[in-house]
Amino acid sequence: MTAALPPDARAMVLTASNRAYAGVYDDRSGQALADGLAALGFDVEGPHVRPDDATELENVLRNAVDAEFDVVVTTGGTGLSPTDVTPEATRAVIEREAPGIAEAVRRYGAGNGVPTAVLSRGLAGIAGRTLVVNLPGSTGGVKDGLAVLAPLLPHVVSQLRGGDH
Repeated sequence: MTAALPPDARAMVLTASNRAYAGVYDDRSGQALADGLAALGFDVEGPHVRPDDATELENVLRNAVDAEFDVVVTTGGTGLSPTDVTPEATRAVIEREAPGIAEAVRRYGAGNGVPTAVLSRGLAGIAGRTLVVNLPGSTGGVKDGLAVLAPLLPHVVSQLRGGDH
């Protein structure tokens, strides 16, 4: 039997993008992510758009963990560019990695015709009772990430809240 998402499940969306933060373009990936998580049944806060600054991103992630969100999903800042620092901010916050999730997101993208999906350095892990997942900063990367996360999140939230396996 598959666990159901609790009706009070909360998610936060964080977009890491210098250009979206500066208003150069709209944050389409963050909005797609928020819409996707809401469709899964989460009460969603965000997207919060922040610049590619490791300290600022780390602070937002720590505040989300302290606020006891069940899930925090980021979009952007996972590539090879010198300004892509979301994994570093995430690594500073998480206590235990969940590498299979990040690997599954990369594998899903690559398996569906996006060879550059393997360039994402995104992480996934647990901080307190919060799952933090980094997704690429594109609507396609978000779509692929949600395809991987959708069947996992009810079980993850249940486990993090102390449920049985």
